[in-house]
Amino acid sequence: MQLSTLLDLDRRAKDLGRTRNLKRSLFTSLKADQGRHFIGIVGPRGAGKTILLQQLAADCEDGFYLSLDTLPREVNLFSLVRELAEAYHFTHFFLDEIHFADGALGALKQMYDFLDIRVFFTSSVALRIRESVYDLSRRVSLHSLDYFSFREYLEFTKGEVLPRVELDALLARETDPAYLRCADRFEAYLSGGLLPFALEEPDPSPLLEGTLQAIISRDIPNSLALRVHELDLLRRMIAFIGRSDVDGINYSSLSQNLGITKYKAEQYASAFENAFVLQRIFPAGSNVLKEPKVLLMPPLRTLYRPLAECRGGLREDFFALAMRQAGFEMHYLKSTRGKKTPDFLINHKGKKLVFEIGGKGKGREQFKGVHADQKIILAEGTKLSSERMPLHLAGFLA
Repeated sequence: MQLSTLLDLDRRAKDLGRTRNLKRSLFTSLKADQGRHFIGIVGPRGAGKTILLQQLAADCEDGFYLSLDTLPREVNLFSLVRELAEAYHFTHFFLDEIHFADGALGALKQMYDFLDIRVFFTSSVALRIRESVYDLSRRVSLHSLDYFSFREYLEFTKGEVLPRVELDALLARETDPAYLRCADRFEAYLSGGLLPFALEEPDPSPLLEGTLQAIISRDIPNSLALRVHELDLLRRMIAFIGRSDVDGINYSSLSQNLGITKYKAEQYASAFENAFVLQRIFPAGSNVLKEPKVLLMPPLRTLYRPLAECRGGLREDFFALAMRQAGFEMHYLKSTRGKKTPDFLINHKGKKLVFEIGGKGKGREQFKGVHADQKIILAEGTKLSSERMPLHLAGFLA
């Protein structure tokens, strides 16, 4: 590809960046970031990484934007960047979807060691980039860009700016009424509003489906050696999870349904998690079988079942996402056969917090016999009491 073509694509990308007035909070922190190290940004497809990179490039006088999935894989990335730096005096390079470049890790090392430049790069394949950053040691600072939290959704769609809330404040029921009044917007968020590209799409489902297929056909094969027939197994696996109830989805059930070994089921689940499609929640305690509970990233279930049918699973998907975005490690409570237990456990400041996720009519029967410092029912609606909190409030923790 000729340099003139790349320069034209760079100009177009910066023009797009200038048209986006709203900026995620990560933009501000990255602009303020100083030092010699490179910046890596990982997150799901559709989270807005490309827009963020275009905004950063547009705000940089000597910056150059380049999308790696537009280049032939065999292009020598180091040589290309060196040529652009020497010929046009670019000092900041914004490299989108770097996992599409062959030898990207080696190229980044060479750039750091031999060129007087700074690099910002993105990837939708978390594991491969995190492994690369480990190898790159001090050379890279890694950041995450996720789908909108509920708090961000309100800011970007309604212009309502509400500060993030600490978990301790929620547990103490110290909640401003303004946070409760947002409950009527939670369904729109849950059914697709958390996707940044939904800002411009009245129905984000076709784009969500296209994103999922791109992950299966491009991203996962790019980081995991697969045979052609395995792509169909990946599609069947996600469809099976999407059409099923949450309880009972684990390596064993995936293995049985797909006709594969549990090792393969674990390998596929890990690949999907690193591509931000699945969320694996491992059980609490040491005396249980270490198979995780497998959830989806919201709102993927809506591709396979109507919202009314998958709402229960979608609530759990949301809570797992909200806890991850807020930086909390979460476990599920493995039940004894025939007995009900709460859904999730979080250890917070030396205390055991157990959460039951449900609808408006959810009661306390799951807490019977469970020992914890605090037992909380999270349900849709606005009811706030000593044992119950609105589910949407978890979306203000990040």
